[in-house]
Amino acid sequence: MNGLLDNTLVDLRYYLIYLPLGVLGLVRWTCWLLRRAPAVLYKPVKNDFRLPMSVVVPVYQEDPTIFAHAIASWLANDVEEVILVIDATDHACQDIASRYPVTIVVTDVPGKRDALVRGWEAASTDLVALVDSDTIWAHDVAAETCMPFADPRIGGVGTRQNVYNPKGFLQRVNDMFLDYRYFDENASQSVMGRAVSCLSGRTAVYRRELLLEISDDFMAETFMGVPCMSGDDKRLTTLILERGHLAFMQRSARVWSTFPGTLRIFLKQRLRWARNTWRSDLRALSRRWVWRHPFLAFTMIDKGVSGFTLLLAPAFMTLAVVRQDWFFVACLAIWWWVSRSMKILPHLVRRPSSFFLVPGFVLVSFAMAVVKLCALATIRKQRWLTRQVSVENGVVVRTSQSAAQPAESEVTA
Repeated sequence: MNGLLDNTLVDLRYYLIYLPLGVLGLVRWTCWLLRRAPAVLYKPVKNDFRLPMSVVVPVYQEDPTIFAHAIASWLANDVEEVILVIDATDHACQDIASRYPVTIVVTDVPGKRDALVRGWEAASTDLVALVDSDTIWAHDVAAETCMPFADPRIGGVGTRQNVYNPKGFLQRVNDMFLDYRYFDENASQSVMGRAVSCLSGRTAVYRRELLLEISDDFMAETFMGVPCMSGDDKRLTTLILERGHLAFMQRSARVWSTFPGTLRIFLKQRLRWARNTWRSDLRALSRRWVWRHPFLAFTMIDKGVSGFTLLLAPAFMTLAVVRQDWFFVACLAIWWWVSRSMKILPHLVRRPSSFFLVPGFVLVSFAMAVVKLCALATIRKQRWLTRQVSVENGVVVRTSQSAAQPAESEVTA
């Protein structure tokens, strides 16, 4: 009897090394449930409210077929005007745009931010939709995004986004991440205070009067002394919230965008996004305004912490393999598959076949945690994926690369 008890104690001590992973898992699941519970209560706003809307699109070396499809989708929404701010070097997109009833503004100033400001200054309507040049709208996006503005406190409205015609593993995984975002983080933030952390630049609608009010602060953004040339959507959302207005995600407004299909571009895109998130969230958490939105502050902190804690799971998996604890290895692998499936259930309802991609989704999640840490370590670095611009001596300038040969043009940043 004593021998059996001793063996049991030895077995318990042997497995106690995995206890921190269990405790951490309990904490992380508690945080997820705190987000998921209000997200379940989310409902898009429904009413007959409508205001005139302009579509403003910065354009730089977009895929011609996608660009033409996107223009047709915006015009099909019966908006008052479509304003395309096209880089002076991009003659192909200028030619495509000239075939449609749109306003074309040609600019020789590098960078997306200046193009956005030129666009909303040229607009003439109460609402302005800031849209990426590869983003295709459903037929009712304009009508759906107007509805939340019936509340005069709403300053900006976001949409639900998915990957356009996803092909291959990375595009399918990106689609999974997007559904997770719009059925979890953005949905819960919309319910808990109507303060969404980021109205994605693929399509976000703002009151024009507010855009004009924040133009100078938007263009003058710096971080640790370096001018910011990306992260425009996070910055716009923050400036709206700082001034006491609200930001809401209207999930019934559907749009689709292209996403990278190669690993190198995927990682570079995620690295840029992660840097933008760190810069925006760290700045916000150091300001008083964000604490007027406690749930928003909680989600910002939770997202930052998760970049560190997520890597503990593969570390314990590696330890288990080294120790040849194959039962624990199998249990942990199954748990990853089941638990991630639960978290992306809305996506699996839409695309059941993605269930077989969940293990890959888990591995990419771990890779993204590494990318987030690399982004934090290089937070002052300013890079763009598809625009040939950089910050030199504190000024945003064109790079020397020929505009006729765009780099990495598979995806619009």
